[in-house]
Parts: sequence; structure tokens; C-alpha cells
Amino acid sequence: MIQTLLGGLTPQRFLKEYWQKKPLLVRNAIPGFNGLLSPAEVRELACDEDAESRLIFQRDRQWDMLRGPMQPRDFPRKGPWTTLVQGLNLLRDDADTLLQAFNFIPYARLDDLMVSYATDGGGVGPHFDSYDVFLLQGMGQRRWQISAQRDLTLVEDAPLKILKHFKPTQEWVLNPGDMLYLPPRYAHDGVAIGECMTYSIGFRAPSAQELGTEFLGWLSENLELSGMYTDPDLAAGRQPGRIPDAMIDQVSDMLDRIKWSRKDVARFLGEYLSEPKPHVFFDPPEAPLSEKRFLAQARRHGLRLDRRTQILYAGGEIHVNGEPGVRVNPAFKQLADQRELVLPADLDDESQALLHEWYSCGFIHIRQPGT
Repeated sequence: MIQTLLGGLTPQRFLKEYWQKKPLLVRNAIPGFNGLLSPAEVRELACDEDAESRLIFQRDRQWDMLRGPMQPRDFPRKGPWTTLVQGLNLLRDDADTLLQAFNFIPYARLDDLMVSYATDGGGVGPHFDSYDVFLLQGMGQRRWQISAQRDLTLVEDAPLKILKHFKPTQEWVLNPGDMLYLPPRYAHDGVAIGECMTYSIGFRAPSAQELGTEFLGWLSENLELSGMYTDPDLAAGRQPGRIPDAMIDQVSDMLDRIKWSRKDVARFLGEYLSEPKPHVFFDPPEAPLSEKRFLAQARRHGLRLDRRTQILYAGGEIHVNGEPGVRVNPAFKQLADQRELVLPADLDDESQALLHEWYSCGFIHIRQPGT
């Protein structure tokens, strides 16, 4: 698939010439692709409590939006409308498989697969994303207009981030299987020509503020500073409301002892980037196998990750679904990279026990015969 997915470009050339630099239109990126869902299935998912969904429409020429879960009575609506379902890869195996086609980009950057169903004329308005996105056309057609404009002023008081002064410079109509890549902050507007569906593969790009805030929170939970404030030479004074200079100096010295290393940053990123989204829950096996029986089945059939599981490794540690890191080994790296594993004969007891723990939590599963 990779040969057609990038229009004949190798992943290396795509990343060098296009990634975060300029758009790329690929005709027939996935030959024969007409989507994964029917319109009825999208509406059904939009009503599911386990899915993140939005319904977008215009009322009196003003943009409006409903957040899911929807009710069946919300469909259909007068005029053009769009339904968005986020995290489709967390809900369906075929969507997860499609997302893995983009694994030439690190999983630490890969976010999710969103499906957009729109009636004729439907869309979400001209906007820009702060992250890279591949827009893969499913059923129907969508007209895309794009612009590298620097004016990213938004319409005030709108429920969506709608560009106030959109000035398109390029335009294409995408057919089933076509795909458009856009770098971050590239203005674009997609409008359905008849009924259509678009599958958006998005990549996470946290801001420096977000990373800093999350890292300081992580650091506070992993920080150990010895000692306590003391002032045995405290002198009597006449300004009890004033913070003494000596106190400020001593506390400043204490806080100067707060240090972190590159290894700490790697641990933070492993936990932070593998943390499941708040609405994601795992399903442990109803009757879990004992460790001995689990290992016997795993050796016979192999293991696969649950589609909701994220495993990342760095700095000699591997992180699973936001948990503190454990010692990495070649088998765990294979599981993280390929999302499946045939148990090696020399796997140590500690690693076997950990795999059984992940299985008991619903993070991994024994592969079914024939899959």
C-alpha cells in the first residue's frame, strides 16, 4: 500500500520534501477504497456514548454545533450538515488497520482517525489545524480549497474555529481513494458534492505550554527533595507582615535543587504520550487464563495489542497506556513496533509475568487462529 499511498514517493522522500513543508495531492492513494462505514453506521456511532462526536450545521447563516452522544432524532436535518466521529481507530479494527498504514511516522506523533460524513454542501467551514493531517476520501466527492495565507483571524463567537478571511489559492475535487496531505496551519475548506465521507488521519502536536504544564505536573509526582525550612538565627523584628529576605534566599536555594535529566524527559514523554484519552476504557477477559495457560496459548497463537493500547519506548524503558516504564527488551520493542508478537523461547520470567498482567488488564490479547 505504501507505494500508492504517497503517490510513488518513498516515506523518506515524502518526509524530506513535504512533511510540515507543503501540501501533497495523491490521486488513487488507496486503489478501490470507498470507505469503511455506511452513512447509517456513522450516525449510529455518533449516538454511541463511547465515541467522541459532533454535529455541525448552519442556522440562519450562523455556524452551530452539537456535541455527542447524539440522539436518533438529531438526524436528518434541513440544509447541509456534517457529522464527525473522532477516534474511529479505537472503535473498529478495520479503522485501526488503516491508521497503521501511516506507521512510517512514529506512534508518538500519531493521534487518531476521524470520519466525517456530510450531506450535499456540508462541511465545517474554512479553518486550519495545528497539526499535520491526511484527508482520505471515502464514498462520494469533496471539493477542497486550500491556502498558505498568514491571516488566520477567526470569526468571533463561533462554536468552531472558522477563518474570517479565507482566500483559497488552489482547488481540487477528491474522488474515492484520493488523498490530500496538509502541513500544520494550512488554511483549508472542504465542501461535500452530494453525500460524501472523508477519513482524516491526524497527528498530535502539543504546544510548549501544554508540555511544560504536563511535565511540571509529572515532576511534582516524581520529585524528592530532602530537608525542610529552618531559621535558628531568626531575629525579632517590627514588621511581622514582611517576608524576611533570609527566607526568600533559603527557599530559592531549595528550589534550585530541582533538577531533571534527559532520562526524566524520556520517562515523562513515555507516560504522557501513551496515556489513553479520558473516555477510553479497556475490557479485561471475563475468565482470564492462569499465567501458565496464557503463556501456552500465547506461544501457540501469538499476541496482538488491543487497538486502544499505546506502547512507546525510549531510554531503555517501555511505557504502556500511561503507566510507569519497565525495562525494555527486544520482545517488547517488537510488540510496540509491530503491534503483535510471537513469544521467543528465551523470554525471561519477569517479562512473561508482565505480559500476563497486560493480558489480564485487556491491554493485549491472544491472537485468534487464522488472524
